[in-house]
Amino acid sequence: MPVILVVALVVFNLARFVALCATFDRVSLDAVVSQGIAPAGIQSKLAAAGEVRSCIESTLGLRHACSVEVAVEPVSEAQGTRRLFVSPLLTRFRCTLVFKPWPSSFTIAGVRYDAPICLRHERSMVVDRYRPGVVI
Repeated sequence: MPVILVVALVVFNLARFVALCATFDRVSLDAVVSQGIAPAGIQSKLAAAGEVRSCIESTLGLRHACSVEVAVEPVSEAQGTRRLFVSPLLTRFRCTLVFKPWPSSFTIAGVRYDAPICLRHERSMVVDRYRPGVVI
């Protein structure tokens, strides 16, 4: 019986993770296009990352088992790409969904189960933060 329960929890968590990933892929790109290019208020990378993160979290309705991380970095030739860019102000938004399985630890019949890892799903998009509509 404990083995069946553990397998059922693994399948349940995997199904939740896959469903969240599918939604996160659509929502993160929409959030970058709508909030990351022209954030409300201060026009800085930090403000844009905060706006994108809050937009994704509010749309997904995340609970305590998930969190969203947004990193903003400039796109340059130093990263190994040798392409001619139309704009030197291209910015990469890297959105990451961190999923912690539920329950993270429990004991059944003297056997302790601890979730050893968090599952991570990443989506990135390159935009020109100062020209709306320029998406690469």
